[in-house]
Amino acid sequence: MALSDRLIDKLTDKTAVIGVIGLGYVGLPLAVEKAKAGYRVIGFDVQQKKIDMVNAGVNYIGDVIDEDLRVMVGSGSLRATSDYSFLSDMDAVAICVPTPLDIYQQPDTSYVELSTKAIADYLHPGMLVVLESTTYPGTTEELVKPILESTGLKCGEDFFLAYSPERVDPGNKSFNTKNTPKVVGGITQSCSKVAQTLYSQVLDGEVHVVSSPSVAEMEKIYENTFRHINIALANEMAVLCDRMGINVWEVIDAAKSKPYGFMAFYPGPGLGGHCIPVDPFYLTWKAREYNYHTRLIELAGEINNTMPEFVVQKIGDILNKQQKSINGATVYLLGVAYKRDIDDYRESPVLKIIELLEERGANLWISDTHISHFSYKGRSYESVELTEERLSTADIAVITTDHSGFDYELIGRASRSLFDTRNGMKDSGKPQNYHLL
Repeated sequence: MALSDRLIDKLTDKTAVIGVIGLGYVGLPLAVEKAKAGYRVIGFDVQQKKIDMVNAGVNYIGDVIDEDLRVMVGSGSLRATSDYSFLSDMDAVAICVPTPLDIYQQPDTSYVELSTKAIADYLHPGMLVVLESTTYPGTTEELVKPILESTGLKCGEDFFLAYSPERVDPGNKSFNTKNTPKVVGGITQSCSKVAQTLYSQVLDGEVHVVSSPSVAEMEKIYENTFRHINIALANEMAVLCDRMGINVWEVIDAAKSKPYGFMAFYPGPGLGGHCIPVDPFYLTWKAREYNYHTRLIELAGEINNTMPEFVVQKIGDILNKQQKSINGATVYLLGVAYKRDIDDYRESPVLKIIELLEERGANLWISDTHISHFSYKGRSYESVELTEERLSTADIAVITTDHSGFDYELIGRASRSLFDTRNGMKDSGKPQNYHLL
């Protein structure tokens, strides 16, 4: 029997042991779902705090159900370790590590490379390796495959390699790791078949197989570039509508009444999260290898990156009309997370707004219903309780994240001046001195 068929049998009868490298926003939900599907799962991470929390059944990721983690750990189906020698026992392993940009806006694949080298040390015949980290087209074939084949084992015959991009939308109440369709692209047909078997055993969503890892890698970049560009259009419309005295939110609501040819995207204080502000620049970097300049992507990045400055400028304009300046004013920021109802502030535009306001001499209060404290550029910040006294005392309150846990009735009633960058007050009463992005 071929090695691929043997592995497919083990994946089908759930006797396979599965590894997940990286227990963050992507890796931990995936590890839990694989354990729930009936596999024995070992998670690998370099952060001892995460390892200890997983092994204690303590959840730290919003998209994981606390009870699911406790039950899987308690039953012995899931555990975590920093000892990569356990990879020798794995039948399949997924790489779910960060792929950030460096200071030159170029992809940093060092975490992927280190993880692949760790797997190579324990690679054995009949093993499946799947890269899930978002990256540029060619990473699986040009970086991961040569490292694994340096062991003398041949891809597609002795071991199996595929790319399957993570699709995680923190805070989404409808779609999660379990029910979101999955894309898989293997180096060979046997690689794709083995990877498809694994995900079809774990997930409820469709497993869509493409012809190569590069197609799957490009597909993921295209998803986020699509959002990146359309959000930039919404932001540019917001800036123009502000100058023209037109309500951009009303414009978008009117446009989306058309049942075809339009998809609503909304403006805001800027882009946040690990994906949309970062992923399109993997493609701009890779495009240079082919002597192509991705003008639209880079222009969209410029527009989105200027939104925090636009927000601060608007704060200054609002205060000026009250014969006040940002310097010395008390500005009350409502929200730090990059999107509503999550505790993730990675790349949040609010961080840049904080920096710009402090440079201009503002006194800041910050409230967030999901984040009690956070750090930015070496400084620590504490979230304060949202109170009527603070709202009525601050020179201006700014809704920077529209958490559902905020008391919008209180915000509307007590704020002396309110600037809403998220249309968070759309269903609530608005104060007299109300300004909408």
